Amino acid sequence: MTDNKMIVVEVAYALPQKQKLIELKVVEGTTALQAVEQSGIVQSFPEIDVASCQMGIFSQVLGTKGLPEPKDYQLQERDRVEIYRPLIVDPKEVRRRRAEEAKIKKQQLDADAQP
Repeated sequence: MTDNKMIVVEVAYALPQKQKLIELKVVEGTTALQAVEQSGIVQSFPEIDVASCQMGIFSQVLGTKGLPEPKDYQLQERDRVEIYRPLIVDPKEVRRRRAEEAKIKKQQLDADAQP
């Protein structure tokens, strides 16, 4: 009989209209990817591609900034694995558009203010 220590972790996924947070017990040494697979979250959200989606631990994206990939990151007690949706629009593009709209609005206000 093996004496594997169990830890409690969470797996989270959110859409604008539906969110799910699953708490589960896993064997110490379980990776983020394994926890997502064990959680069964794909049954609620079949659009999740576990093999290619980005994941993070408390907003820290795995596989970036020196953090291991989801298949390598070993979870700690009370870690929350977050599954990220693909971006629909590049945030830089959104900021650029907003800045352009603000510039046009300012020009219109300035033109209206002139006698």
